[in-house]
Amino acid sequence: MNLLLYMAPIAVVFLLPATLIMEKNVVGITIALARDDFRIVWYLLFNSALAYFVNLTNFLVTKHTSALTLQVLGNAKGAVAVVVSILIFKNPVSVTGMLGYSLTVFGVILYSEAKKRSK
Repeated sequence: MNLLLYMAPIAVVFLLPATLIMEKNVVGITIALARDDFRIVWYLLFNSALAYFVNLTNFLVTKHTSALTLQVLGNAKGAVAVVVSILIFKNPVSVTGMLGYSLTVFGVILYSEAKKRSK
């Protein structure tokens, strides 16, 4: 929690000006959307809460396991996202992509087995 407490304000200091520069009239558009449909405010608050819990979960996983485990989980998440994308959206995947995803899954399995054996 302390790390998140210190990281969040720094992220705002760096990202808010970048957003205001790169996203033209973002404040005006957001206010106009909120006037048309107030649900946008609830969507933004819900999105902010989800982002907070994602960060908190990442920190807790790192604290209770290791940074390497977090990286392996991120790679596994990427492979799962690709499989879901193929199944739902019928996105094409090249042979090279298939080999890469297969290697990723194989690496996750090897890491899991190595972690089991080390205990």
